[in-house]
Amino acid sequence: MKYDFKFNKILFVKEREKEEALSIYNESVKKFEEVAEKLYELLKKKEDLEEFQSNRLVHGLSVQEVRYHQHFIGNLENLINHQQKMVMNARNRMFLYQEKLLEKNIEVKKLEKIREKDLNLFVEDLKATENKQMDDISIQHFMSRGS
Repeated sequence: MKYDFKFNKILFVKEREKEEALSIYNESVKKFEEVAEKLYELLKKKEDLEEFQSNRLVHGLSVQEVRYHQHFIGNLENLINHQQKMVMNARNRMFLYQEKLLEKNIEVKKLEKIREKDLNLFVEDLKATENKQMDDISIQHFMSRGS
């Protein structure tokens, strides 16, 4: 007798959905890391520029250069603000996909647990059938000896 799980197709579909959710989640993590790295680079660039400007101020700097640096820093701050929004969006998206992955994982675990219980019942039934057959064979053997 061969064991056949009645929800095997559903389990297969749920496992595939879980794999897709994992792939999407991994992609969102990668995207988050890229956006966060870009933000880090912008912040580092701003810090380096401010340090450069303060060093130049010590040695003397023209008003035109100060204006130029302040304008450039202002543009960097706008880019940083935009990038921070992108990081927040990427983080939120990553958390959303993480939740979806957890849901898919739970669905698969539930079906695997059902399959495990169903298999245990199948094995118990199989053992009971085998024991009954052995009893029948023993009775027939005993009866044939007795006659």
